[in-house]
Amino acid sequence: MQRIEVRPHERFEGVYLVRLEDGSERLATRNLSPGVSVYGERLIRVGSEEYRLWDPFRSKLAAAILNGLRSMPIGPGSRVLYLGSAAGTTASHVSDIIGEGGSLYCVEFAPRVMKEFMAKVCAHRGNVYPILADARFPENYPALPGITFDSIYCDIAQADQARILADNADLYLRRRGGALMAIKSRSIDVAKPPSSVYKREIEVLEGRGFRVLERIRLEPYERDHIMISTTFDPT
Repeated sequence: MQRIEVRPHERFEGVYLVRLEDGSERLATRNLSPGVSVYGERLIRVGSEEYRLWDPFRSKLAAAILNGLRSMPIGPGSRVLYLGSAAGTTASHVSDIIGEGGSLYCVEFAPRVMKEFMAKVCAHRGNVYPILADARFPENYPALPGITFDSIYCDIAQADQARILADNADLYLRRRGGALMAIKSRSIDVAKPPSSVYKREIEVLEGRGFRVLERIRLEPYERDHIMISTTFDPT
């Protein structure tokens, strides 16, 4: 049986590839809260470090990375605004990536889900800050302490998702900051082909000052999804 090996991802600092005992290779992040599993993911101890395997079937960001994403505006020390954190599967890995020097502000609308998020993620991670609010109305967030964010991660099942991201960017994203948006076409318009839904959302972003860098399909991990990577440079 092979021994477990860990190596840094070739493009993204804070992301790792773990070669397991059976020879298979899995995506991972270094665990900011050793001994704590967020969603039942396997924890791997190599030397003095612990890593969390990152499941692409449960995280659209992991799926995008495995499918060839090249532009990810999230790294060690980043200040990130996360729209639609849900119970925290992807958010917890973003927390690992940005590390103790970064900060992650997570917006979630559902009180029950937010309670679970706070218990599973915030209670164990000092760089995560919960915001119970509706991402459609960023002007109503509890007062943020003068933060301009380096990037926004948007994963919300709303018909006007691109507009919501743009409204948040206008208030909180620094000029030439980055944004990632996971688009689920069926959440926007079940009657239209996914390609036309993606085109419309991209046009909204481009009309609001975003430059689209990449469009990554998420199959086989997610059906009718793409990940959009952008930079924000409003006129």
